[in-house]
Amino acid sequence: MAFTTERTHARSAKRNEERRVLAGTMVGTTIEWYDFFIYAQAAGLVLAGLFFAPLAGENATLAQLIAWASLGISFLFRPLGAIVAGHLGDRIGRKAMLVFTLVMMGAATALIGLLPTFDQIGVWAPILLIVLRILQGFSAGGEWGGAALMSVEHAPINKRGFFGAYPQIGVPVGLILATGVMIAVTTSMSEEAFLSWGWRIPFLVSVLLIVVGWVIRRAVAESPVFKEMQTRKKESAAPLKQLFQNHSRQVILTALIFIANNAAGYMLIAFFNSYATKPAEAGGLGMERTPVLIASTVAAVFWLASTMLGGILSDKIGRVRTFQFGYAFLFIWAIPMFLLIDTGDIVWFALSLIILASGLGFSYGPQAALYAEMFPAQVRYSGVSIGYALGAILGGAFAPLIAQLLLDETGQSFSIGIYLMVLATISFVAVTLVKETRGVPLGISTHE
Repeated sequence: MAFTTERTHARSAKRNEERRVLAGTMVGTTIEWYDFFIYAQAAGLVLAGLFFAPLAGENATLAQLIAWASLGISFLFRPLGAIVAGHLGDRIGRKAMLVFTLVMMGAATALIGLLPTFDQIGVWAPILLIVLRILQGFSAGGEWGGAALMSVEHAPINKRGFFGAYPQIGVPVGLILATGVMIAVTTSMSEEAFLSWGWRIPFLVSVLLIVVGWVIRRAVAESPVFKEMQTRKKESAAPLKQLFQNHSRQVILTALIFIANNAAGYMLIAFFNSYATKPAEAGGLGMERTPVLIASTVAAVFWLASTMLGGILSDKIGRVRTFQFGYAFLFIWAIPMFLLIDTGDIVWFALSLIILASGLGFSYGPQAALYAEMFPAQVRYSGVSIGYALGAILGGAFAPLIAQLLLDETGQSFSIGIYLMVLATISFVAVTLVKETRGVPLGISTHE
């Protein structure tokens, strides 16, 4: 009887720890991406006029292109963040780096909300904005790898896709939260007030969210795989050197696998809202801002659901097949999506985004599990973080900027659809080159 009671308590303790892990990875990732998405939406709505218009000689189009470039520039520093956080995460633990990246991202976001504009301090305004964007990119480079490994390395072997989907749904949840805050702010004040000071509120809200995330993440236990590495003292003295000497192919594949999903995701996060709400004379559709933001929020709910479904499905049919389905879907939908968007009708606009979001999850939900299973424990944090960061540079970093340039050069939005089709093809081929990983052991002897 005593043995049965102890076993029951052990199972209960394990379930409680798993819940803390899932909550910690999801909530922390949600907050990190709330910070990132607030900037992305602000870049499309207000930052061009507040920080970059004077530099562009009052050219609204050029100012918007510079604003999109400021969105992308932080991605260039993600690999540096991934290298630092990955190296330390493989040496001192996943948990410590998760807390560090969370606080750094939140601090940078809050400071953006306090920045003077170009009219107030001149050229220092965009310079300081870029510096804070770099800090955001640095912290984001280390965030995802740590969250992915904390979830997957705690997971039962037959539920890694499901567990790994939790840090992934932090992205659509962060988008929902960011868009919801933006809707609340823009609908509660005049356009003049929003441009004057209201745009700062979503950035400053990050301070409260960071406190919540810090408390939750501090309560999560260290990854059991990292504990095994410490116990057996087999961690590499130079994990980065080992990574690039022995696993460079996996790093390249992880980067290429991610590019199409990341580019399409940033279309949904940033570009579509800007394109839809700009006046027709500025190359947009002239739609009202609030309905467009609501449509993006609804689409994010479908993205959340499809991401969970993608993770669960990958536990059933495999990671590679699930990814392949997602990228085939993106390839087929890329051009019809823009035909619906260009009607300028809010119902068709919302439907086009919902369908896109419903397919995105199949190439996003299984990502944490796939990447974790592609690398041995000693270099896993470094491998998944660097691959993810490089994929973000090649995919989403300048996707809104490229989309804007294509639209300006061709005058046809379907050219952006062709761009997404090309990326979907590259990512489909890359994931097809990966041998199915489902069920691979994650202990320190893996791949050795």
